[in-house]
Order: sequence, then structure tokens, then C-alpha cells
Amino acid sequence: MAANGNGVSTAPKSPLARILTHKNGICHDDSGKPVKAQTIDELHSLQKKRSAPTTPLDGAQGTFATMSEDERQRQQLQSISASLASLTRGTGPKLVRGDPAGKVQPVAHVSHHHHVEVPTISVSDSSLKFTHVLYNLSPAELYEQAIMYEKGSFITATGALATLSGAKTGRAPRDKRVVIDDTTQDELWWGKGSPNIEMDEHTFLVNRERAVDYLNSLDKVFVNDQFLNWDPKNRIKVRIVSARAYHSLFMHNMCIRPTPEELENFGTPDFTIYNAGQFPCNRYTHYMTSSTSIDLNLARSEMVILGTQYAGEMKKGLFGVMHYLMPKRQILSLHSGCNMGKDGDVALFFGLSGTGKTTLSTDHNRYLIGDDEHCWSDNGVSNIEGGCYAKCIDLSREKEPDIWNAIKFGTVLENVVFDEHTREVDYSDKSVTENTRAAYPIEYIPNAKIPCVGPHPKNVILLACDAFGVLPPVSKLSLAQTMYHFISGYTALVAGTEDGIKEPTATFSACFGAAFIMLHPTKYAAMLAEKMQKHGATGWLVNTGWSGGSYGSGNRIKLPYTRKIIDAIHSGSLLKATYRRTEVFGLEIPTEIEGVPSEILHPENTVSCPFFNHMLLGFYLGSLMYMGIVLQWADKKAYKETLLKLAGLFKNNFETFTNYKIGKDNKLTEEILAAGPNF
Repeated sequence: MAANGNGVSTAPKSPLARILTHKNGICHDDSGKPVKAQTIDELHSLQKKRSAPTTPLDGAQGTFATMSEDERQRQQLQSISASLASLTRGTGPKLVRGDPAGKVQPVAHVSHHHHVEVPTISVSDSSLKFTHVLYNLSPAELYEQAIMYEKGSFITATGALATLSGAKTGRAPRDKRVVIDDTTQDELWWGKGSPNIEMDEHTFLVNRERAVDYLNSLDKVFVNDQFLNWDPKNRIKVRIVSARAYHSLFMHNMCIRPTPEELENFGTPDFTIYNAGQFPCNRYTHYMTSSTSIDLNLARSEMVILGTQYAGEMKKGLFGVMHYLMPKRQILSLHSGCNMGKDGDVALFFGLSGTGKTTLSTDHNRYLIGDDEHCWSDNGVSNIEGGCYAKCIDLSREKEPDIWNAIKFGTVLENVVFDEHTREVDYSDKSVTENTRAAYPIEYIPNAKIPCVGPHPKNVILLACDAFGVLPPVSKLSLAQTMYHFISGYTALVAGTEDGIKEPTATFSACFGAAFIMLHPTKYAAMLAEKMQKHGATGWLVNTGWSGGSYGSGNRIKLPYTRKIIDAIHSGSLLKATYRRTEVFGLEIPTEIEGVPSEILHPENTVSCPFFNHMLLGFYLGSLMYMGIVLQWADKKAYKETLLKLAGLFKNNFETFTNYKIGKDNKLTEEILAAGPNF
């Protein structure tokens, strides 16, 4: 209060609202309307708006189309309860929809929560409890669950969810099992070179019971109902039951997300994953070799995960399922990238890690159909997935701008290291693992083609990072050569990529994805040849590795040159080039490509420098490399020896496949063998 000259205090002008006093003596602020709530709980209830029913009114089809919302949710819970049913007790858990942290009605009013009543054979503690189902939550809801309940979950500076996959930071192929029965014994690829390790039906059911019991013991489980394959005529309905928000968000990103209408008519899934990865398998169980087990039962259309929280097991497990189901429909499943030009020309990119598959299939001048898993049917190509699973080690905005920009709200970042204050991610930090990953919806890529489908491919590009430096940068392949190199799936590891590697080491992975295929590689190769021949596709072998010498002496082929080669393939100009045939591998090499130095197209060309000693020669070659000059082999004899060495490695690897007969009178097998190196 201030005083005037007469000593009388006067109130200063105040921005505060005037306080009114009613006759009853209650004061209130008249600056705004009061909220329509009497308690804080009622206020919180006003914050969230219930989603409106989305079933179309006209022409509605499907099981749930004419049902009430209550009946629809009841049937959804019945379906999930049936998925989680114990095979020995013949009953599913009692399910309640929603988060257990929220306000729950007493058991007497459980029908309000769509409790599924299932007759029980015997009473147990698990049959007396309720399991809360968190069904197809949105990314925002899954963020909340992860941040609140999963230690090691943080929001990064760009809005992505950083999380940890536990002790396992990669797949465990030696712990993956497939049930062998009368059908799979004859259909699947078993034995030497095969990724399929057998287990019997009984052992699978033991592990399934263990996983289901664990999931039913929890207060809540996450359930995702989603699709695989963008081709609507051949899509697969999948259900993923998991214990972590991280896993639910990962699969939300990686599978195809159903529309509300599709979800309401989802019905019974075609395949179910039980991810109890936080709980180990019993090592005393037959076939178990560790506390981890990833088990696939094709007859039951089920997959069980125990002892590993690495989310990639779900992605690749489903890819294996598609490698089994799609060929039965005469659809070829492929471990490849795929893009499409503005004129509708489609290219497939095959390649192992480090060959540049993701980099080369991501082209700003072309539409991205997908980066990893595809199907080739009579309708054309389609992406199997709804997202991308990109490596993050040493990621930079300059090298991979699309991936960099895709790491935002909704993206899962696995096992990355970040600043504890700013939450800025250090992609060069390998403290947790070198296998850091980002999982994001494919629409986060600006030039993604939605829906992810395209016409029949014009070009099939096989990528190899040849660290021996003897394969040409590009070769046009015959149909038989395409099959030979597709089955071989060659690339080379160099020092630093894996522990113990000191010199270039050849590695072969059948169909460029041996870890995921279910049938014998020659079956996929025969399907590829049939489709290429029918639709007029051309095969190419592109070396993104070394030229002018092997790793350590030669120079890696520059990415701009490789892009020029790929551009020439896309445009069709490379089909019109003049070619010459190489020795040993019998590859057709173009004599020139616009924008590419002609000397690197022929790796056998040499520049002899006999007057240099080794030290001076090394200095000379290093100087040329520094200046950007492309090197060629300085020792023709060394080139020939290295070429024959690599050819021998190809031949030894292919012996695994020579006894498998395909084609009439084994003719196709003979053609494939003849397309390999000849020396």
C-alpha cells in the first residue's frame, strides 16, 4: 500500500483479476470459466479423448463389422486369451484391457473391462489373477510405458527412444531351432551350410509353455496385431505378444501398421510370436545349448523367444517364415533392397553387410520401395516390412542424410551412447556394441513409395565388396551366372570388421541371406531365374570393393564411380555398351562407362614399376591414391595368383550345392556349375 499526502493509503493498480465475494462468503476468480470437474481425477479424465469408432458405415465387411464396441473388444480379448492359452491346462488367462497403473474397477465389475470368462480345468495362482492387455498402443503411449517402467529408456535430443537390448546386442543364430516333422523334414534345407537346426515338437511345446507361463505371470503384456507384405492379396496377419514397450514399438515400426478399419476386422492371426526374452530357457531341456532359444514351429505357426531381448530376432524370425510361406504360393522372397525410377523401372539390390546395399538402393532420384526384405510375385514386387532397420555405427548427416533425418520421434534407437545432459547421440561410440541400430517407419524416408509395391524388376544387381581386388567394378551376367553368384552370395571381410581378421577373408552367404532362408538355395535361385527370364530382367555383378590391388595395397572404388555405374544400369545405357570377356570367371566387362575411368573397369591391367623397391613403391602408390588417381595392379603375376585363389574359394564353397538336382534331367544344375570360374 502507498500513502497519499493526507496519510490515507491507496491501492496500486493491479493486473490481477477482481475478487468477487458472494452472499455466502465464497470468493472466486472471475478471470475464466471454471473447469467441468470436481476432483483432480475428473480433471485428468477430461485430458484424454476416447477414440471414435472407425468402422465404415457403408459396405462394412468382416467379423467385427456390425458389432458394438463392447462386443468387438470382448472378441479381441478372447482371441488374445486363446493365443496365450496353456496347452496343458486348456485355458487362457483372464484378460483386462488397459494399463494396470490406471484406475481399475473391482473384480465384481470386471465385465465392464471385457473380462473373458474361460472354464478352468484346475485352479492355480495364475488363474486367479488378471493380465492387462496393452493392445496396439501408439508410439506416444509406448514411449510413456518405456520411460516409466523400463530402465535404460530415454528420449534423445531428436525425439527418438533410446533403449537397451540387454546382454544380447545381436542375433543368436546358434540358438535358433526349427521343429522337424514329417513335412519339414522333406521341405526344408537341413545339413551342411543350412541355418536350420532341428528340434522336436515336444521340446518346442516345453519352451512354449515356459514362455506363455512367464507372460501370463506379468501384470501386463503388449499385443501387436499387424501385417507382413504390402501386396494385399498375399499379406500375412501376425500377432506379437511381448513384455516390453521397446519390443512393441520396434514391431510397430517394422511391420505394416493396420488402419483402424483393418484392425477392427483383423480376426485370428496367421502367425504368432511369444517374446519372453527376459526369461531364460531351461538349459536341462533337450536341444538347449545356452540360456537363449529362438524356436520356430511352422506347423503351429508360432515362434517362441527365450533368453534374448534383442528385437532383431523378431524381425528376422518373421523373415524366415516368409521364406517358407511365400514360395508355396509361387512367390519369391528376397533379402534385397528395392527402388523404382520415375518411369516405373524397378531394380533389386542384393548384398551382404558392407557392400553398400542400403546406400545404393537409397537414391534421391528414385522411389524407395524397401531396404531389406521383398517378395516378387506375378503382380510385381512388394516390400514385406513397414519400416527400416538401419545400422547407426559412425552415422553422420553427410554420409546418410535420410537415415539421420529419420531418427526422430517414433524411432527406436538400440544400444546407442548419448550425452547424459544434452541427450545428443554419439554414433561413433561403441561402448555398448558396434551393432547399434535405428528402427523407424518407412514413411520417415522422404522418397519412400507408399504403398511399397512396384512392377516387375528390370535389373537384378548383385553387390560384392571384393577385398582381393580382382573382380571388375561391374559385369553383365548371363542367367546361369546370375544364379551361380546369387547362390554363392560372396563378399569379403577386411581387417577390423571382425576380431582376428588380418587379411582379406572371403565369406559366402547363400542367396545373400543364408541365415534366414528355409528351403535349399537352389529353389530360390530357380525361381529367380524363371522370373528374370519371364519378365526380361538383366543380372549385374557390381564390385564396391578394391581395385588396383587387394586390401592394403589397392584403392577402394570410389562411391561416385559406383553410383555412375548404377545410374548407367538404371538408364539402360550399359546394355548398349561394348563388352569383353575376362579369363577364369568369364565375366562380361564394359569397355567404357561415362564418368568412370576406363582403367578401373579392367582389373587385370597393370603398371609395372620394377625399378622401385617395396618402400618406394608403397610411397609412390600412396601418393597416387592421395591425389585421387585410380591404381591398377602393379604385379601381373600377383594379380593372376590372387584371381585363382578367389576362384578356388568360390569352387570350394559351391561344392555344398552340387549334389542338389534342379531342372529337367538336372540340366539347370549343370548350367549353373558351368557358369562358375573355369581354371
